[in-house]
Amino acid sequence: MTERTHDTLELDDIQRGVLSPRPTPYAATYILFRIDDRAHGRELMRRASEVVTAATDSMSPLGETWVSIALTCSGLRALGVPQESLDTFAWEFRQGMAARAKVLGDTGESAPETWETPLGISDVHVVLTALAPDPAQLEKAIDHARPAYHRLPGVTAIWRQDCYALPTETEPFGYRDGISHPAVEGSGIAGSNPLETPLKAGEIVLGYRDELGGVQTPQPDVLGRNGTYVAFRKLHQRVAAFRRYLKDSSTGPEDEELLAAKIMGRWRSGAPLALSPLRDDPALGADRSRNNTFLYERDDPAGFTTPPGCHIRRANPRDAAVAGAPRLHRMIRRGTVYGPPLAEGILEDDGADRGLMFTFIGAHLGRQFEFVQSQWMNDSVFFGSGDARDPIVGSGDGTGDFTIPRRPVRRRLPSLPRFVVTRGGEYCFMPGLSALRWLGALKD
Repeated sequence: MTERTHDTLELDDIQRGVLSPRPTPYAATYILFRIDDRAHGRELMRRASEVVTAATDSMSPLGETWVSIALTCSGLRALGVPQESLDTFAWEFRQGMAARAKVLGDTGESAPETWETPLGISDVHVVLTALAPDPAQLEKAIDHARPAYHRLPGVTAIWRQDCYALPTETEPFGYRDGISHPAVEGSGIAGSNPLETPLKAGEIVLGYRDELGGVQTPQPDVLGRNGTYVAFRKLHQRVAAFRRYLKDSSTGPEDEELLAAKIMGRWRSGAPLALSPLRDDPALGADRSRNNTFLYERDDPAGFTTPPGCHIRRANPRDAAVAGAPRLHRMIRRGTVYGPPLAEGILEDDGADRGLMFTFIGAHLGRQFEFVQSQWMNDSVFFGSGDARDPIVGSGDGTGDFTIPRRPVRRRLPSLPRFVVTRGGEYCFMPGLSALRWLGALKD
């Protein structure tokens, strides 16, 4: 245990990608690397420490542009991090995402053996993420980062995924995305819901007190402090199948949009059912000062407005009376679209790969990301509804259903297929800048 347990975030040592909200619109890319030569891998870390953006750099010379670096457990091992140090990291991280597939619901079509190569295998060592307001500036960001890995033959780029966020902020199913995010004490960044108390810094960043008063810091302190865990997932979305299901389950266009809202918990514009229960309100959906300012327990405990099983209420029950303390499972989520959009009105799959590159950021892989995936997305015991799964991202097999509380008779949507298929992913550690320098200076 470290003696340094004060709670003033050292923002100049934390990578900007941990805490900073993303611009709108933006372009991004994920590049994966394999380390074949330990010395070259360490040199990559040393160089990366000079190009990675810190949380204090609110505006870089390239504008709203930044580069982040994260490593898998295999990557830390390839750099020669001692086993006694690796043993102090979260055990889920040490196992890797593919080994945790059953817990996460990555079975059947989403099982690791079906994942896109090289996702989920030990060849993935380093994840470089670059982000910018548009593709032209993104290429400048990549050019800025290229010296970090250029002319290092012992470091090989093995995969790249380009992504983007539209000015409409919508994801492939057509909903406004990226609305809800928590405030973190000491970050200086406001959360999206003023009714939510900021999280303790240790819920997101390692080396600080968390909601339970504990401090998690992989050792040595210089390596663990100011880092965090990141879960990267490539999620393929079956847009045509989702549209057909809504159409087949509804009585007409208005009912179809209501069903879409009940399944998500928001209208497609981003307006929440909690604040606009009867019809969509695009002005509300676009208003960042209002579109996430709500709770559940006082006004809607039974879910007659926002169904308990809908996607956003599962992902963040807020103040609702559920099994478990929601604050202990909060995390930062970011999704970035990949692939071409499916044209409006098309109900048949065109064969294109489209979906989200999803990123979870938090200091507790087990009680944050894995708990939400296993207990809230793929089960319903926490709110007293058996084994029903999330209607959007749950690992459905065509036998589950979705219930909408309603008087006098509830509405039930049967035979929910799997709309989202996992194409791969990995658990990573995003070090602080001091840790990158430490990794760059490792000796055998």
